[in-house]
Amino acid sequence: MARTQGSHAGTTGPKVREAALRLFARHGFAAVSMRQIAAEVGVQAGALYLYTPDKQTLLFELMRDHMDDLLSDWAPPGGGPMAELEDFARHHIRYHLDRPDLVFIAYMELRNLAPGNFVVIEGLRRDYENRLEAILRAGLAEGAFDIADPKLATMALISMLTGVTTWFRDDGRLTRADVETIYWEMVRKVVRPE
Repeated sequence: MARTQGSHAGTTGPKVREAALRLFARHGFAAVSMRQIAAEVGVQAGALYLYTPDKQTLLFELMRDHMDDLLSDWAPPGGGPMAELEDFARHHIRYHLDRPDLVFIAYMELRNLAPGNFVVIEGLRRDYENRLEAILRAGLAEGAFDIADPKLATMALISMLTGVTTWFRDDGRLTRADVETIYWEMVRKVVRPE
């Protein structure tokens, strides 16, 4: 099969992923067909299989790459649990505000992953959660934090921080820096009520 005029191997692959991301976020994984992705990219449907074996692989790779990037983009800065928690919270907000479609897919499309793919993504998510939980446990051990259950606090904080992507708009009344600071104050009060 001939390549569609104007398509190039180095640019079409990323375009396929970008189109899949947009369409999955807008319509949901189950409602999107490979033909829709091909039309969005401007190639014939059969040409997609040069870049991905199937739609499931596209979903899995989007989610896996998102988690790999998130995990590699943040490392504890040192300075003790409070400083690390602040850095984690601010980083989480910054990272996710730039990727609302990926965040939506990462949470809403887990149910559509094949069992083996689900295990991989769930493991990566657990690695990320464990980083926050380690900070909370260290703060609890030092007496810097006052929390009843570090695992529960981890889940609650990640949920709270990720929720910013559902309502924040760059043209809204608060800047990203405002949101980071306000959320950090809320996180601080959760771990060290006064």
